[in-house]
Amino acid sequence: MRIVSGKYKGRLIKPPKKIKARPTTDFAKENLFNILETRIDFEDKEVLDLFAGTGNMSYEFVSRGCKSVIAIELNYPQVKFIKETANKMEMPQLKVKKAEVFSFLASCSQQYDIIFADPPYQMANIEKLPEVISQNKLLKPEGMFILEHSKQADLYTIHGFYENRNYGSVNFSFFSL
Repeated sequence: MRIVSGKYKGRLIKPPKKIKARPTTDFAKENLFNILETRIDFEDKEVLDLFAGTGNMSYEFVSRGCKSVIAIELNYPQVKFIKETANKMEMPQLKVKKAEVFSFLASCSQQYDIIFADPPYQMANIEKLPEVISQNKLLKPEGMFILEHSKQADLYTIHGFYENRNYGSVNFSFFSL
């Protein structure tokens, strides 16, 4: 896994084998960020990365100049890895919190410009994520929620859905909530 563009372009990230995460493929990540670059200026954006796993997407947001990135991950080995990697790469704008995502969302009062979520593909009730984010008003006006999921997830009828992009086995659904 590598950082595709920005300040840290080309840096390789090698998580230890004990981390059981499915990082977004470089191909899908590169295509997603190509889309985002045409729509937003990353420089002043505050980002929330849910189900952060290895921190793959958080590093990419930081590399592209986001003001702050909060990574939420439940599993301690992943949290530790993200913190260590952010420290090694000198990414002070990346903060990691060990938390269960739905508990964090229920207690969160901050709003974000971009919320990215990459839950386990087999997670039940994936369609609840946009609902909870909307109910808790976690997106700033004109903010964007991006949900990575398998092709089996049918999210087209969920409130706020406006676009889906498919890159092999990776799907990104976009919401304005």
